[in-house]
Amino acid sequence: MEIQQFYYNNKVVKKFLYATMLWGVVGMLIGLLLALMYLFPNITGDISWLSFGRLRPLHTNAVIFAFVGNAIFAGVYYSTQRLLKARMYSDFLSNFNFWAWQLLIVGAAITLPLGYTTSKEYAELEWPFDIAIALIWVAFGINLIGTILKRRQRHLYVAIWFYLATFVTVAVLHIFNSIEIPVSGLKSYSVYAGVQDALVQWWYGHNAVAFFLTTPFLGLMYYFVPKAANRPVYSYRLSIVHFWSLIFIYIWAGPHHLLYTALPEWAQHLGVAFSVMLIAPSWGGMINGLLTLRGAWDKVRTDPVLKFMVVAITGYGMATFEGPMLSLKNVNAIAHFTDWIIAHVHVGALAWNGFLTFGMIYWLIPKLFKTKLYSVGLANLHFWIGTLGIILYALPMYVAGFVQASMWKQFNPDGTLVYGNFLETITEIIPMYWMRAIGGTLFIIGMLILVYNIILTVKSSKEKVVDELAEAPALQRVSKRRVAGEGWHTWLERKPVQLTIYATIAILIGGIVQIIPTLVVESNIPTISSVKPYTPLELEGRDIYIREGCVGCHSQMIRPFRSEVERYGEYSKAGEYVYDHPFLWGSKRTGPDLHRVGGKYSDSWHLSHLYDPQAMNEESIMPRYQWLIRNALDKSMTEKKMEAMVTLGVPYSKEDISNAQQSMLEQGSQIEKNLYDDPDFVKSYEADKAASGADFVEMKNREIVAIIAYLQRLGTDIKVKEIIQETAQN
Repeated sequence: MEIQQFYYNNKVVKKFLYATMLWGVVGMLIGLLLALMYLFPNITGDISWLSFGRLRPLHTNAVIFAFVGNAIFAGVYYSTQRLLKARMYSDFLSNFNFWAWQLLIVGAAITLPLGYTTSKEYAELEWPFDIAIALIWVAFGINLIGTILKRRQRHLYVAIWFYLATFVTVAVLHIFNSIEIPVSGLKSYSVYAGVQDALVQWWYGHNAVAFFLTTPFLGLMYYFVPKAANRPVYSYRLSIVHFWSLIFIYIWAGPHHLLYTALPEWAQHLGVAFSVMLIAPSWGGMINGLLTLRGAWDKVRTDPVLKFMVVAITGYGMATFEGPMLSLKNVNAIAHFTDWIIAHVHVGALAWNGFLTFGMIYWLIPKLFKTKLYSVGLANLHFWIGTLGIILYALPMYVAGFVQASMWKQFNPDGTLVYGNFLETITEIIPMYWMRAIGGTLFIIGMLILVYNIILTVKSSKEKVVDELAEAPALQRVSKRRVAGEGWHTWLERKPVQLTIYATIAILIGGIVQIIPTLVVESNIPTISSVKPYTPLELEGRDIYIREGCVGCHSQMIRPFRSEVERYGEYSKAGEYVYDHPFLWGSKRTGPDLHRVGGKYSDSWHLSHLYDPQAMNEESIMPRYQWLIRNALDKSMTEKKMEAMVTLGVPYSKEDISNAQQSMLEQGSQIEKNLYDDPDFVKSYEADKAASGADFVEMKNREIVAIIAYLQRLGTDIKVKEIIQETAQN
């Protein structure tokens, strides 16, 4: 038997680990700043690119794609080489994967605060970055598959199955969700509209959690937990059941994010059914991970690596029990749009992803640098501070969610809402926001302890990270057919191409069944004749709304509940969103729903509210948007935006497009005239005019007028009696 020598590429693993720690600190600090903004809404002053709405997507992208993403690559590159007994297929692709991913993160860190966003959850980056993500991901996939094909280990270990499923599924999700029409270098519109866009987005959004934050980490769990515990995986058969059932069922669960919305009922029911089933494979994986530690519990008491991993797996179990529970319609009716969802998400992010990453770092760095961890005591301190941080973060958010849901739904004996003012629910949960900020601070302190410990560990080592010499027998050819006594799955484990094809089929079935009927069957989205496209000024205002991240705090989806109809107005209909590219239903109500806000307040009220919410109510936690009042409205791209909308099926005529500038001027002039009814506005406006001189921009040409136009349009296209009659006729 020929023994071959080769070298593992450890240098790329080291670089990804360093990037993981760097972006982890950055992403978490931004998260803490956002938590403090709930308490001090104007803490960043009048700086547009540091506003809450622009920083929120930066936080989620930094934590998901920068911190967790780099951790995935570090773990996959380290474990894949050892599981396959082969160096990564291409050093060029490994380095391209690293440097291109970091450039992508830097690009996101620049463009998101500047307001370049699609507004779609976990997919906010604009179209050039979507192309870049696809290219980098393909490079990673080629490197992974190339390594599999030149392996010296015949059978693919369970971790490799999860890595392959991750590569295939993330590619499919990203490409289909990111189909958009570019308008300029950093502006695009989703090809899907309204209900269709919502379904595709949450098919992506839920499964980004599934196949970026879960399946690769399950692969890492199956490698690093047995390694750290020096124990074999508890059950090979359970691994098989876990893998195939998880990837097949997970892909169907996206619609549970859209219960009681305008999404067709059949799609909602499918989402609920498969979400409930999801608990079985999820807990199968948790049990497999925890029982791998059987006989090693004495080591768990002293080894911080195993402590982190045990809590990580437990956090995975908690989150994957809560997810199916939240998909039940009666529970979802309480939890959705509240801070309960924030607690749920962060149990998964902080415990499952965060703690497994920390355990992996503490285990890997000493291995790479051939030394001992500088301080086991500091690692244990990190564990306890981090655990306390998770508890102090999550528990107050659960309480806040219950309080919000309860207050929103309470009625007086005469049928009126007990808490008619939305702000009453906010002031009640401010103490919980304080506790969340404290919990987040503790978690970040733990992260900084890790960084300090790792720096001193590296400094204490006399060794540099070098490519590691290894040897293994060359892979001998065997029959492509199943040999006598060989199980079906054992055969499949030595056939990576077939395994990848079957995994692809498993994840495609759910997406095809759910999405295609919604896109092609017209009866799923009943049309409403009174719903018209946005005027040019309203379209510009909607883009400003997207730029400022308003969707992060305000929903535009009134569910068919008595409490919501009483508070906001008639519940939302699918046909109202047919010209919305992208949809803006939102997923959290830090502020009230805005779908029927049109005509509810005067133009002057909107201007004053955006200029200084605290002047109107000192308990408001909405930040000021004073730059909207100052900034001139950029009208240079309006016609191109309308032409792009025409491509997407929005019925703008050639005359509408050619008259866009005049239309904006007329509508803006009317809003400016309405503002003149307020004496305070006249006084400040004239003072601004005198001070600006030649640089003065008339109010009708400022951004505030465009966003007022958009807000005043919302929910005004339909009248309830007319809709009832039209629905009956259809």
